[in-house]
Amino acid sequence: MIKIGLTGGIGSGKSTVAQIFKTLGIPVFNADIEAKKLMETDINLINTLKKAFGENVYINQKLNRKYLADIVFNDAYQLEVLNSITHPATIAAAKNWMTQLNTPYCIKEAALLFEAGSGDGLDYIIGVFAPKHLRIHRVMKRDNSTRQEVIARMDKQIDETIKMKLCDFVLVNDETQLLIPQVVSLHQQILSLKK
Repeated sequence: MIKIGLTGGIGSGKSTVAQIFKTLGIPVFNADIEAKKLMETDINLINTLKKAFGENVYINQKLNRKYLADIVFNDAYQLEVLNSITHPATIAAAKNWMTQLNTPYCIKEAALLFEAGSGDGLDYIIGVFAPKHLRIHRVMKRDNSTRQEVIARMDKQIDETIKMKLCDFVLVNDETQLLIPQVVSLHQQILSLKK
C-alpha cells in the first residue's frame, strides 16, 4: 500500500482536498482531529499534559482548549513542549491506523508534516497551495479570528514556498483553478504507481 502525506499551510484547503479523496474511497487520517481525540482518551498523554501545563488543562475530564491555546500560542517554548508531547502519540496512532488498511493507498493529513517530522515512512507528499492573502481571509472567516491572529499562527509554520518545494505533488487551491479535477487526476496518477 502506498502511504501519502497531505500538507499545506493553514487555510490552504487541506481538509477540502482530504474530503475529495475520501469521496473517491481513499482512507484519510486527520492528524489534528486524532491528536485532539488522543488528548482526551489516552491516559498517559492526559497525565503528561497535566504535569506540563497544570491540572487546569482539563475540566471535567475534557481538554480545556482555550486555556491550553492561551498558554502555547503566546509562548514558543510552551508550544514546543505541547508538540513534543502530542506529536509522537499522533505519529504512532497514524502508523497503527495504516497497518489496518487494505487499500491501494491511504493519506495522512497533517498541517505540520515537515515541522513535526511526521513524514517519515511516507512514500509521497501532496502539498495544497493557496496564496497567502486568500489563506488569511479563509481562516479569519472560518475561525472568526483577526488578521494578526492568523498571521501569528502562520508564522509558526514553514514558509509556504519552501513547503511546496518539499512536496512530490502540488494541488493549487486559489479559487481560479478547479480543485476536483486536479484531485481526480492525481488520484489516477497515484493508482498507476507501483509500490
